[in-house]
Amino acid sequence: LPTLGVTFTGQYEPVQAVSAALDDLQARTGLDIPIHVDGASGGFLAPFTAPDIVWDFRLPRVKSINASGHKFGLAPLGVGWIVWRDASELPEDLIFEVNYLGGNMPTFALNFSRPGGQVIAQSYNFVRLGREGYQRVHQACYDTAMYLAAEIAKLGHFEIINDGSPEHGIPAISWKLVEGAEHGFTLFDLADRLRTRGWQVPAYTMPADRQDLAVQRILVRAGFSRDEASLLMDDYRDAIAHFDKHPVSVPMSEEEAGSFHH
Repeated sequence: LPTLGVTFTGQYEPVQAVSAALDDLQARTGLDIPIHVDGASGGFLAPFTAPDIVWDFRLPRVKSINASGHKFGLAPLGVGWIVWRDASELPEDLIFEVNYLGGNMPTFALNFSRPGGQVIAQSYNFVRLGREGYQRVHQACYDTAMYLAAEIAKLGHFEIINDGSPEHGIPAISWKLVEGAEHGFTLFDLADRLRTRGWQVPAYTMPADRQDLAVQRILVRAGFSRDEASLLMDDYRDAIAHFDKHPVSVPMSEEEAGSFHH
């Protein structure tokens, strides 16, 4: 289950390399393991901005892919889909029969009444934007993300983990503090300082086995302009200038900084 756009860093996991490793495993052991790609974010980015990345049904081992229309499909919250390579790959135990008003309805979706507005809005975006429109919208996000990555790297305190480029992941920048240096602040202190300026830039620790590593991340979506990104960087520089003059003696914890999950 590789993810095209890891939540913590924004990076694409190497689906093609995973597929090759599973091919080797099958050759050695006979185990035939299919792949489902979690493309909740990247599944609606890579086809438009990084078409040369092989992660989809071009790999025979990939049997299903999910994507979220309310993320980079630009639809309202609550719409997503999953596609299978063909009907034979849809597990039978996901299908159930519904006897409804005298007719038999095989389905694997939610039953009965549910809103359809998100689906209509998604269909409208497909028609309105098309492939070229989505490419322009998403590339603008990547351009802003890469600008932010370059500016954050110039500050000198940070090591970039994901640079926001379409070849590496979703338009998100993630970074950590440079190791072996005195900074006068933690990422939690920085997040708290930025919050006083109205910016919610999450700082958090990584999952189990790397909980020692604190990371900060910015995700760029449609509507976040280069002008806004420039204002954010102004506040970053001001925050760091403040910490240079007033180093933190007791660093904030993740809980004290009001870290949030989205």
